Amino acid sequence: MSEQEQQYYRNLLDAGCSDKKAQECIRYLQAGKNDALLKKLAEHRNTLLDNLHTSQSQIDCLDYFVYQIRK
Repeated sequence: MSEQEQQYYRNLLDAGCSDKKAQECIRYLQAGKNDALLKKLAEHRNTLLDNLHTSQSQIDCLDYFVYQIRK
């Protein structure tokens, strides 16, 4: 793996990709399968956004509960 690919790999891990998913993305990159790579990255981004929205909803519920107690 080239130094650039190692940087991409570390970035994917930092972005929350599993080791398996990060390796798969690097293989797509090496094979020039940019469309497949972009699709995989978009899927991961959507998963992260879904998790963020779920967490935000949970925070909102907790904030409302705290508000009700303080009232």
